[in-house]
Amino acid sequence: MKKYISFLALAALASGCASTGGSNGGELTGVGGMAWGEPTPYGMVLIKRGSFEMGRAESDSLWGTPSNARSISVDAFWMDDTEITNSEYKQFVNWVRDSIIRERLADPAFGGNEAFKIEEDREGNPVTPHLNWAKAIPWKNPSEDEARAIESLYRIDPITGEKSLDAAQLNFRFDVYNHTEAAKRRNRLDPSRRVLNTDIAPSNEEILISKDTAFIDDDGRIVSQTIIRPLQSEYDFLNTYIINIYPDTTAWINDFDNSYNEPYMRMYFAHPGYNDYPVVGVSWEQANAFCTWRTNLLRASAGNRFIEPYRLPTEAEWEYAARAGKNESSYPWDGDDTMADKGCFYANFKPLKGNYVKDGNLISSRVGTYPPNEFGLYDMAGNVSEWTSTAYTEAVDQYTGDMNPDFRYNAAKEDPYRMKRKIVRGGSWKDVSNFVRSDMRMWEYQNEQRSYIGFRCVRTQVGFAKGRKN
Repeated sequence: MKKYISFLALAALASGCASTGGSNGGELTGVGGMAWGEPTPYGMVLIKRGSFEMGRAESDSLWGTPSNARSISVDAFWMDDTEITNSEYKQFVNWVRDSIIRERLADPAFGGNEAFKIEEDREGNPVTPHLNWAKAIPWKNPSEDEARAIESLYRIDPITGEKSLDAAQLNFRFDVYNHTEAAKRRNRLDPSRRVLNTDIAPSNEEILISKDTAFIDDDGRIVSQTIIRPLQSEYDFLNTYIINIYPDTTAWINDFDNSYNEPYMRMYFAHPGYNDYPVVGVSWEQANAFCTWRTNLLRASAGNRFIEPYRLPTEAEWEYAARAGKNESSYPWDGDDTMADKGCFYANFKPLKGNYVKDGNLISSRVGTYPPNEFGLYDMAGNVSEWTSTAYTEAVDQYTGDMNPDFRYNAAKEDPYRMKRKIVRGGSWKDVSNFVRSDMRMWEYQNEQRSYIGFRCVRTQVGFAKGRKN
């Protein structure tokens, strides 16, 4: 990947140094540059641009599902070939854990070891303070101060006496710049260039901007606020979030009344035997935090902040990918049968009333257990439902166009709860066959954590890729 980034840098340098006159004989020849192709991101497949009939082609009176099919087109994007697994999400959890410990090791309250936080360059000039990830955490034989810093992130169970991470402290702070709002003509900083939606001429009307911010109070609690204030600068489009990123392992108990699911609560995320299972108990907000962290991780490693970000798929992208671009496909496979002639199921769902295990699984299954669709994507039906970026309303189709459609609503804390619904797709291990259809739309509140909802990431394609590398 680093070679690829260096290659892009050279290409940009070559473009910037290209002659704009003289050798081209005064003709319009364009600015020269080097051809390049985007390599396949690890664990992702390329979904090429295309169009299809999105939504249900026929109404279903039994389930009360109306016909809402319409033709839409989507651009090319990369998509994770499986849901994000427990193992992959643990990498996020461990990064947050280690970043907090490094902050505390550099804190004067714990001895103030400056080696864990860089504030000056080699010449002694001040730089933006940042953690030194090259400095290893002294897990073995720490000093007294170092031991206090490390132990401060753990808790002792008052009943069992076992030591474990204090999940309540695993908070991830990140900033998101709202490019869409910043680009709107009504939000231009220069009033002479500002045009409101109902005007055809510039307007001097005061523009109010909704800005999200967050902080940790004196009791260690996250305080999230939505501030509405007059537009003043580009920073008004920069939103700050603090999200506790640990999955809600209690979802296994709270989602099912009068069921003995304690083993899943204790082991599903913690035990290595479930490493390759899809992560669950993750809210829409946590999934977005993961996408931001994954983007920052890649950009830092590659030394390039212009890499397209990881994000949740739009509802249209998800359905197009699940159906492999086919209008006639109700499921990620051909036909409406849920099992092959030999009796093998195509997905992990609930085949019969009370019989979860007929398909070979009781709850979720290891990712990639069932065959992929024609795009090379696994578990696009069943296993776990998946978050999308798209906000849900009963009339969502009326709010979106037919090119890269996506309806987004950044719900403020004070908004009614019904405005905090996000679309989930694919159905899960607990759903019957009708709800694992590729054209079935469902929703969940963005802050809810369920034992049957996970996610996968996408990235918009840049350049001209040449298929998938294994």
